[in-house]
Amino acid sequence: MAFYHPLLFRLDAERAHGLTIAALAAWGKAGTPLAPSVPRLASSVAGIAFPNPVGLAAGVDKDGRAIDGFFGLGFGSVEIGTLTPLPQPGNPKPRIFRLPEDRAVINRLGFNNGGLDAALDRAKAHARGKGVLGINVGANKDATDRTADYVHGVTRAAPHADYITINISSPNTPGLRDLQHGAALRDLLAACTAAKGTTPIFLKVAPDLEPADIDDIARAAIDNRIDALIVNNTTIGRPGLRSANATETGGLSGAPLAPLARQRLADFRRATGAAIPLISVGGIGSGAEAYARLRAGASLVQLYTALVYEGPGLPARMLRELDALLTRDGFASITDAIGVDAR
Repeated sequence: MAFYHPLLFRLDAERAHGLTIAALAAWGKAGTPLAPSVPRLASSVAGIAFPNPVGLAAGVDKDGRAIDGFFGLGFGSVEIGTLTPLPQPGNPKPRIFRLPEDRAVINRLGFNNGGLDAALDRAKAHARGKGVLGINVGANKDATDRTADYVHGVTRAAPHADYITINISSPNTPGLRDLQHGAALRDLLAACTAAKGTTPIFLKVAPDLEPADIDDIARAAIDNRIDALIVNNTTIGRPGLRSANATETGGLSGAPLAPLARQRLADFRRATGAAIPLISVGGIGSGAEAYARLRAGASLVQLYTALVYEGPGLPARMLRELDALLTRDGFASITDAIGVDAR
């Protein structure tokens, strides 16, 4: 994916995305940050000090090539990956499709990445202290023991991450979402938490869940001391789309995901009894929407597809909007607003 620009939109979506990452990587080495620090937007989640609640979702900078560039845009956290133990090409191209009339994207990338070790070398080299770095790990498509792949990822990433995300929610790797259920989920979480050391571990779940699934995931997360839930990944649903690419297979992200993302945030807030911090993802493209998710119980939010249509100034703009909304509602800090509409 790539930030909106008429010339970029004339290019194949994946090529445009690559050019964007390369440009941000170069700018991040010397660029002046676009967003000033806003102290009252800072909070502590899972024992981690986040400078603001607006994060970059996994999948944008899979290989960690532009970490400092994304921090320079104003993100309080940057999550790289999904990274697998061995490099893999992912699914055949084309595999990213813009849906401009819907302000959405469909992708079927399939955990394409250059491998965990190469990305960790970049993670170690980035300028520390600019924000929170998350590392999202997964299993290789042809892995005979997927749990072992996740444990390897957690073990290797833990010394270099502020938090690690276990991604079992992509729709583009056959059978991966089966790990969200029953004994498979509990065994995976137990093995990963045993391997993480002192690094907080987050779990990323899909939006395409039944009520019983939500309750089961919530209980498993609590029982295995997961530090936060990221709700959601992309959806296999196609809610009222208008664009020509609407029939492409893969995961849908962007504005049409917002209603489902709001519902799943409420569902997991109820299912967990607010015992675990929730990070809301899906259809967030403004400070107002981010603020609504925080008031509904999210501790943090993450962006992805909105950047394609709103451009690189979006994170800084959202921080200004959040600051203004706190002033409007008389809150001294962002933590005062979290969950006020869910009590």
